[in-house]
Amino acid sequence: MEARTAAKASPRVLIVLVLVAIAALILDQGSKYLVVTTLKPDEVVPVLGDLLQFQFVKNPGAAFSIGNAYTWIFSILASAVTVFIVWFARRIRSLGWAIVFGLLLGGVLGNLTDRLFREPGFGIGHVVDFLRIPLLPAIFNIADTAIVVSMGLFLILTLRGVGLDGSRPARSGEEDAELEESPATRAGENS
Repeated sequence: MEARTAAKASPRVLIVLVLVAIAALILDQGSKYLVVTTLKPDEVVPVLGDLLQFQFVKNPGAAFSIGNAYTWIFSILASAVTVFIVWFARRIRSLGWAIVFGLLLGGVLGNLTDRLFREPGFGIGHVVDFLRIPLLPAIFNIADTAIVVSMGLFLILTLRGVGLDGSRPARSGEEDAELEESPATRAGENS
């Protein structure tokens, strides 16, 4: 019975994942709406001097406009990632991992929405990019930012050894303390 309970997803964790994904998607699509309705293509607007600028561009490819002729492939890949995250979500029981997958899902859906519903057509639409940091060689958007932040959190959780269920491997000193206090050890002491 306990194994079945452990296999079920935590409703709280799933709610966090969904809320993070929705927030990322709304921020992404809302910011893109504002950019499309207020900026002209390639117009540069300083936000924080030379540190951050808005520059409205339509990107038919992936990062750095790679693969411009294969936009439809990016749509298929984004759809597959979305399906995988939805399927995989039931295994997540850690709030940290819920945030990772929520940001990833929201980011992927943000760019997929552009590819499905923006010009030039369904599945081959161009992604709206507008965030420009002159020190970086790319113009990006909120969806891209959500994806990058999710990957950073992924690395942190992985390096810290946090499992999808929130568990961490015990350190050698903790293992010895747990072994000393375990019921099996106490039973052996009493015999």
